[in-house]
Parts: sequence; structure tokens; C-alpha cells
Amino acid sequence: MLVTGLLIGIALGFVMQRGRFCVTGAFRDLWVTGNTRWLTAFLIVIAVQSVGVFTLDALGVISLSSSPFPWLSTIGGAFIFGFAIVLAGGCATGTYYRAGEGLVGSWLALIFYALFSAVSKTGALAPAVTAIRGVTVEASTVHGVLGVSPWLLVAALAVAVAALARHHLRRRPAAPMATLPARKRGIAHLLFEKQWGAFSTALVIGVLAILAWPLSWATGREAGLGITGPSSNIVNYLVAGDAEVIDWGVYLVIGILLGAFIAAKASGEFRVRIPDALTTVRSIGGGALMGIGASLAGGCTIGNAMVNTATFQLQGWVAFGFMIVGVGAATRLFITGPSKARLAAAGQGSASTASEHESMRS
Repeated sequence: MLVTGLLIGIALGFVMQRGRFCVTGAFRDLWVTGNTRWLTAFLIVIAVQSVGVFTLDALGVISLSSSPFPWLSTIGGAFIFGFAIVLAGGCATGTYYRAGEGLVGSWLALIFYALFSAVSKTGALAPAVTAIRGVTVEASTVHGVLGVSPWLLVAALAVAVAALARHHLRRRPAAPMATLPARKRGIAHLLFEKQWGAFSTALVIGVLAILAWPLSWATGREAGLGITGPSSNIVNYLVAGDAEVIDWGVYLVIGILLGAFIAAKASGEFRVRIPDALTTVRSIGGGALMGIGASLAGGCTIGNAMVNTATFQLQGWVAFGFMIVGVGAATRLFITGPSKARLAAAGQGSASTASEHESMRS
């Protein structure tokens, strides 16, 4: 059954690479241009998954539970993680799929993200992380705090997201971009040449996120999509050789890397790209901070901002908000603030850096 994690991961990596679905760009767009199109796409994933997950829970396929809310670590860790993904040039899944495209900067960010996730969860920083995460309040879910049925929140979220999507779909389309003549036909053209839409990509990811729950539970891993824990487990396995840490989630993240490579190779987008010195330093530092921040917050943009939000966990929604704040702080410091010109002079504006830190297509 573990192989289902690999299959879901391959599909997820493929879809994210072809759809350019990196959450960093969605959050950064809010601060740079005020554009909410990709944030709306991200919310579509949450809304679709929420409907599916609570349906699975109602049918008894899975059983949702909650625990006290570690508010202090969630706030601090989410801010650190949000700040770090701007440095690294991508969130956790964005780093995985860009590594599959051949971006060496993403390879470095991914290595240090996994390493410092392990250091924070089971290594030298684990006691400090555990202590900070021990500062909790009993409240755990939004519907629990409000004293309402979670279905009321599911319905409200679905209506709000549908309204946002309708707003974007009704806007006057921009002038079409010039494209090369199609070289493939039929399904091959749709999969590997045609530009994928933000909302259609989000719908597919939402379905995959729903499927992850029962498939993961069938193996004894009672969770949905997750990146930080499995990345940490890979490091622990390589260091200690403990095969018990190789679970459904590990197969998932390996699959994401493979799926992204398949998509990039088949679409002609795979190319090994060496970063300049500044991007290298930022990728390493960003990856390390990602691992620490995600461990403190209890998850990354997937585990917290996409999965825990879908089940209306307070940890998920608070982390979602503070990740956006962290992205805003880093954007101000490195992209739109006074240091922009200085960084550009140091090489930030080079073609290598642009490829490493490209925004998602809007």
C-alpha cells in the first residue's frame, strides 16, 4: 500500500510543475502587485479538500481528531517559514518540483530544508522545539471555538472561494501571449505544451489532496498530504538506517520529485541551472530556516496552510496568516524595499537568479 504514496506524489509533482503551482508566488503577489489570482487558486484547493475530508469523516472512512493549539510556536514558526521561502525561492513543494526541473539552487534548499527539519524534530534543536510547542491553549478548531457545525464553515468557505474565483474569471482577459506552434497533438499537447490554468490546476490538486487521506490512513499513517515530516524521515533513515521511518509520506515526497522531473523532461523544461554565489547562499539559508520554521509551526504551506486549514484547525489558519506576514517581511527586505537596488548591484538581477526565484505565471 505504500506505493500509493509514490503514485499520488508523482501525480502531485507532475501537476504542480505543469501548473507552476508554488505557494511562494501566491503569497508574494499580495505584497508586490496586490494580485489575488494565485491565492484564490490556493483557497480553491483548501475548499475542495475540506468538502472531501469532512465527507470522508462523516462516512467513517477516516476519523478527524484535534489536539491543544501550540499558539506560540505556530506564530513564530510560520513567520520564520514565510520569510525563508522567499530566500529559498520556493515553498516546500515548490522546492521539490523545481529541484525536479534541474534548478541547483532548489537542490541546495531542499537538502538543507530536510536536514534542519530532522535537526529540529529529532536532533540537537528538538528539545527547544518541543518546549516551545508545549506552550498551548485547549482550543484547537475554529468550529469548536465558535460552537458551530464544521459543515457551516465548509459551506461558508466554498461560497466565498467560488465568489473570488468568479470575480477573477469575469475580469477582462489580458492580451494573449505569443506562443510557438504546437508540436504535439491531443493529450500530449494538453499535458506537455498547453499552459495550464491556475484554477484547473487547483481543482486537480484538491482532488489529489482528498485521495491522500484514505490512502495514507490505509497504511497506518493517519494524516493527509505532508512534506516536512517525511523530509525529516528521509534524513533520519540515511543517518540511522531505521527502515521504520519510511512511511507513506516518504514515498509521497519522493514521488513529487519524480513527477516534477517527468513533467519537466517531457515538456522540454528540464535544464540544469547553476545559481550565482548570492543565490547559493540564500538557497542554503532559506532551506535551513524553512526546516526550523516548519518544525516549530507544525507544518509547511502544505501540512498547515493547505491541510490543517481544510479541517479548520486553529494551527492551520494561524500559520497560514503568519506565513503571509513572513513572506511580506522578506519581500519588503529583499524585493520591494530600499535594499532592492543594492541587491541588484550584487547580482540579484542576473538571469540565474531570475530563474531560481521566478514568480508563478498569472
